[in-house]
Amino acid sequence: MSEFSSQWLALREPADHRSRNQALREQLNELLTRSRTADSLPLRIIDLGSGTGSNLRGLSPHLDCDQHWTLIDYDPKLIEAARLALSAWADTTESANHSCLHLRKGDKQIQVDFLCTDLSKNIELILEQPADLLTAAAFFDLVAEPWLERFCSALCTPLYTILTYDGSEQWMPTHPADEQALRAFHAHQATDKGFGLAAGPKAVDIMQRRLLEYGFQVSIAPSPWELDQRHDAALIHALATGSAQAVGETGLLDAATLASWKTARQEAQACMIGHWDLLATFGS
Repeated sequence: MSEFSSQWLALREPADHRSRNQALREQLNELLTRSRTADSLPLRIIDLGSGTGSNLRGLSPHLDCDQHWTLIDYDPKLIEAARLALSAWADTTESANHSCLHLRKGDKQIQVDFLCTDLSKNIELILEQPADLLTAAAFFDLVAEPWLERFCSALCTPLYTILTYDGSEQWMPTHPADEQALRAFHAHQATDKGFGLAAGPKAVDIMQRRLLEYGFQVSIAPSPWELDQRHDAALIHALATGSAQAVGETGLLDAATLASWKTARQEAQACMIGHWDLLATFGS
């Protein structure tokens, strides 16, 4: 599976949180409210590819109930980073053992379990675990279409996934190599990220089609990153640097063009990176 640094995940977290589609999040809240009663147990949430726990920090404050999260990632370093980040984020923290935290944030009690495992191999076992909601952020564009088929066929829990890359980008000011570089970046996106050849920008369309076939009701909504130099200079620079590295690995741009494009993108005044959020549920 692909590895991401905790520094990169921390850098992108504010943009991830503000880009989440609010209307779809409210639709999720309405679904959960209808399904729960005053004496319901804490909401059980499984988060795939959880990184440092950003999705918990972004969603938890908007859920009007106590929660029990299971954070799943392949990288033990990110699991440990999640423990530290969540402990710092919470108002109070108790550690039952190394794989569990008990947090209080505002008026909510949040239990967090950590599981380090390879989702490319055992997703069916994960989906058999009892849960009220399955979540993921910036995850499904990394997986292969056959894996998505396995996932959709085994899914039996409402799914709320955010920030799946759709392949659209706009950078300001423009650069003559933008289209060529984007094609190269898409080619890199389709390489193996640990699950087989990645679905990349096709992931949301594949998921929507497959989930509808399996009887889910599916809603999607845009959640683009809208970045500008005033507020997001460090993220723009890091994004451009990482994109240029990926483009360079394809060999589809000559060195001089790539260097010029990289510098222009690092200094861009603004950019829009397209994503989609998806909510899949059973029944009305």
